Amino acid sequence: MRSLLGMVESLLFVSGDPLTVKDLVKATEWDEGAVMSALSELQQRYASSDGGVQCIEVANGWQLTTKPEYAHIVGKLLAPNANRLSKAALEVVTIIAYRQPCTGADIEAIRGVSSDGVLKTLVERELVADVGRRQTPGRPILYGTTDTFLQYFGLASIDALPQLPDDPDAEAAAATETAVVKAGGLDL
Repeated sequence: MRSLLGMVESLLFVSGDPLTVKDLVKATEWDEGAVMSALSELQQRYASSDGGVQCIEVANGWQLTTKPEYAHIVGKLLAPNANRLSKAALEVVTIIAYRQPCTGADIEAIRGVSSDGVLKTLVERELVADVGRRQTPGRPILYGTTDTFLQYFGLASIDALPQLPDDPDAEAAAATETAVVKAGGLDL
């Protein structure tokens, strides 16, 4: 088992993207149960250490990432201001995350302003994608979130988004923005 633990840790370390259990089984040639045990042990080991790295389930796979409390320091070194989303982008991506699939018109109805430029930026950054077309006149594009969205906000799946409050008077855009910002561990 020690050998498998080292193999899984090495694969997670060198991979820039989350690895699925299936990927790890194929690479290590161990069974799924053993790989899951190794992942669980790595997760516990990193969680109980004082180091700056954690092993998490994210975007339908597993990855070694920086612990949230050190993200700002890593960001300063690697790419200052490169990964920040504007307030408008956060609003649009959170609307899509909670209401997907939705159209540009759906987003504009909630925000009250045109979102074409922001939507284009989110598509270019691969946080949202065209997931089909609504079967209505004009056949508008339907947008949904991507695995890159899950990875960016540190979510295992879309089901990991925080629940929205049931208050009908709450502003939907503000509530969704706050929920996704908290899920991603970001400070505005």
